[in-house]
Amino acid sequence: MIVKYTVLALYALMILVIGLLGLRKTKNSKDFLLGGGNVGPWMSAFSYGTAYFSAVLFIGFAGKIGWGFGYSGLWVAILNAIAGVFLVWIILGWKIKEAAVSLNISTMSEYLEKRYDSTAFKLLASIVIFIFLIPYSAAVFMGISYLFEIFLNIDFLWILIAMGIFTASYIVLGGYKSMAIIDVAFGVIMTFSVIMMFYFDVRAGGGLSNITEKLETINPKLISIVGPPGWWPLFALVFLTSVAPFAMPQLVQKFMAIRDKKSVKTGAIASTIFAVLIGGVAYFLGSTTRVFISPENATSIFTEGKPNFDLLMPALLNIIIPSSLSVVILLLILSASMSTLASLVLISSSSFTKDFWAGFINKNISDKNLTMMMRLMSAFFVLLAVLFAAIKLDVIVEILGISWGALGSFFLGPFVWGLLSKKVNKIGAFVSGIGGLVICLFLYFYGLPSPEAGTIGMISSLVLNPIVSLIIPCKK
Repeated sequence: MIVKYTVLALYALMILVIGLLGLRKTKNSKDFLLGGGNVGPWMSAFSYGTAYFSAVLFIGFAGKIGWGFGYSGLWVAILNAIAGVFLVWIILGWKIKEAAVSLNISTMSEYLEKRYDSTAFKLLASIVIFIFLIPYSAAVFMGISYLFEIFLNIDFLWILIAMGIFTASYIVLGGYKSMAIIDVAFGVIMTFSVIMMFYFDVRAGGGLSNITEKLETINPKLISIVGPPGWWPLFALVFLTSVAPFAMPQLVQKFMAIRDKKSVKTGAIASTIFAVLIGGVAYFLGSTTRVFISPENATSIFTEGKPNFDLLMPALLNIIIPSSLSVVILLLILSASMSTLASLVLISSSSFTKDFWAGFINKNISDKNLTMMMRLMSAFFVLLAVLFAAIKLDVIVEILGISWGALGSFFLGPFVWGLLSKKVNKIGAFVSGIGGLVICLFLYFYGLPSPEAGTIGMISSLVLNPIVSLIIPCKK
C-alpha cells in the first residue's frame, strides 16, 4: 500500500511541476486556451486521444456495453477510431485551423458567431456548452472515484473532494500548453497500461478461445456480429460516440491549437492507432466481465440479479490484475481522466469568460483580466462538476450519453455544415441546432435511452440545416 501511495504522490508532483512550468509560459488568453496555436503533431495527437478516452470509457461505458453486447461492442471501438478520430482529422482538421486563423477565433462559439453573423448564436452556444459539459465532467470524476474506492478502500466522497482540489490546481496553473505536454506522458502510460490489462485478462480467462467458449455458453449472441440488444441500440452507440466528435467543443479545440497542415496528417495517423488500441482493449475487457463476474462471486455489485454497471470494470480489474501492479491501473484511469477534465474545464471556462462575459457583459476587459477570470472560472467549473458527481444522479453511461447527445445534437448541423458548405445560412443553423437539441432532450425525458435519443437528435441536426437553408433563404 505504501508503494501505491508513493507512486501516486510522485505522479501528482510531476503534473503539478509541469503545471507550474506552463504557468510561466502562459502570457495571455490565447496561450491559456490554445497554447499559442503552435502545438506539434504528437502533442496534438495524444491530446486528442486522451481527451476522447477518459475514466468514463474504462469504468462505466466499457463495462455496460461489454456486459450487454459482448464482442459486438468492439464495433464501437473500431468505428470510433475510423470515424471519430481518423475522419474527423482528415475532413475537418485543417479546415478548423484555417477558420481559427482567418477569423481570429479561439472557441467554437466565436466561430458560429462569425460564420453566421449572429451574436445571439454565440450566446446560445456558450450556454449549451456550459450546461452540458458539467454532467460530462461529473461522470469522469465518478469514474475515478469508483476505481479508487475499490483499489484503495477510501470512501467515494473523500476521493471526489481530493480529486477536485488536485484537478483544479493543475488546470488553473497550466493552461493548454502544459496540458498538451503532460498529455504525451498520459498517452504513454495509457498505452502501456492497456497492453498489460489485455495480457492479464486473457491469461486469467485461459486464452481467447476459452473466453469465447464461456461467452457462447452464457449466450451465443454475445459472440455474434450484433449482440443481444439488437442492431438499433448498437447502431445508436456507434453513431453517438463516432459522429459526435465532429462537433465536440473540447475536441475541436485541438485543431485550433495545432501548428500546421503537416501536423494534421501526422496527428491523424498517430491518434487513430492510439484509438484502436485504447478503445479495442477497453471494449474487449468489458465483454469479458460476463466470464469473471456473477451474482455468486460479486454479490455486492448486484441487485436482484442486475449489476451496477459502474462497478463492473473496477471489479474485473481487481480480479485479473495482480495487487502489486494495481497502481498501474490507477495511473491509467488518472491519465485518461486528467486530460479529459482539463479539456472540458478549459472549454467551459472559455465559454463563460471569453464568449459570454467578454462578448456581452464587459467587452473592454483587458487580456490580463480575461486570463485571470478563465483561471477562476476553471476552478468554479471543477467545483460544480464535483458537486454534481457527489449526487450520483445516474449511471455513468447515461450521464455521458445525454451530455454527448445534447452537445452533438446542437452543434453538428451548424458547425459541420458551416465548415463544409457556403450555402447554409443563419436560419438553417438556428433551426438545426435548437431543433436537434430539443428533439434529443424530448426523447430522453420521454424515456428513450440516452444513446438513442442523442443519435436521433444528431441526425436531425445534420439534416435540418441544409434543408431549411434551401427552403428559407437568409438575406445578408
